[in-house]
Amino acid sequence: MLCKIGEVEVWRILEIYGPFLEAEALFPSAGPDVARIIEAHAPGSIEAATGKMILPVQGFLLKTPDHVVLVDACVGNDKSVPHLPEWHQRKGTRFMAALAAAGVGPADVDYVLCTHLHPDHVGWNTQLVDGRWVPTFPNARYLMPAADVAYYAANPNETYEESVLPVIAAGQAEEVGPDHALGDLIDLIPTPGHTPGHVSVRVRSGGAEVVITGDALHSSAQCWHPEWHFRFDGDGAQAAVSRRVLLESVSESGARVLGSHFCLPSLGRVRAEGAAFAWDGDV
Repeated sequence: MLCKIGEVEVWRILEIYGPFLEAEALFPSAGPDVARIIEAHAPGSIEAATGKMILPVQGFLLKTPDHVVLVDACVGNDKSVPHLPEWHQRKGTRFMAALAAAGVGPADVDYVLCTHLHPDHVGWNTQLVDGRWVPTFPNARYLMPAADVAYYAANPNETYEESVLPVIAAGQAEEVGPDHALGDLIDLIPTPGHTPGHVSVRVRSGGAEVVITGDALHSSAQCWHPEWHFRFDGDGAQAAVSRRVLLESVSESGARVLGSHFCLPSLGRVRAEGAAFAWDGDV
C-alpha cells in the first residue's frame, strides 16, 4: 500500500518505469537548460547518458469501504501506439501483477476512472481476446470525461478504437462532467488543457486528503515552473492555467499530492514559494 487517506487505501499500480523522451522534446517552451533544471528540482528524473526523462506510467487503486476504484489504466498490451515505440504492441505482466499484489483481480474492480483518454491512461481498459477488444474489468463502470469522449468520437484514433469504443459498445461506459463525485469520498477536479475534458481526482476521508494529478503536471519541477507546457498538451495555454489553479488549491489545502508521472515515490505536498510553488516529496 502506498498510503492511507482516512478509510481509503491507495495502491500504486506501476506498469513502466524508465526513460521516455528527451526533456527538451517534452517541454519545448522551457529552454535548452530544461534537463538540468528538472534534475536539480527532482533528482533521478533525467537519464544522464541520454538526457531522457525517467517517466513512470502508473495508475492508482483506491480501496474504499464501499468500492474498488482504478484511476487510470496505463498503456496495456497489444495496443497500437506507432509514434511511441516503447508503448507500441507491448507484452507485459507488471500491471496485472501490481493489481494482484493489492489483492485485486479484474473482476473485483467496481469503477475505472479515466482522468483523460490518452494511450498511457486507458490501455488496460480493454484486452485482446480471440482477436477482439473486450473490457478488461467485466464488472466495472468506466467513468470517462464527457468532453474527451466527444472530442475523440469526432477525431477517432487507434486509442479510441481499441481502448474506448469497445467499452462504450459493451455498455460499461459512463460519460461524466468535471464536477462528478463518486460517493462521498472521491470527486473530480476540472483541469482541462492537456485534453479538453482532463480531470484530476481528489480523495477525502477522515480529515485527510490526496489529489491525483493525472497529466495536469508531468514533473514535480513544474511546481517551480507551472508555465512549462508539455509536448502532448492539446492546449498548452489552458493547461498552464489549470496547472496553476490546481497548485494553488493543493498548496492552500495542504492535501497530499500524487503526481501520476512524477519520479517515484510520486507522493508529496506542494507549498507556495515566491510567485510559484515548491515540491516537498514523500511527506
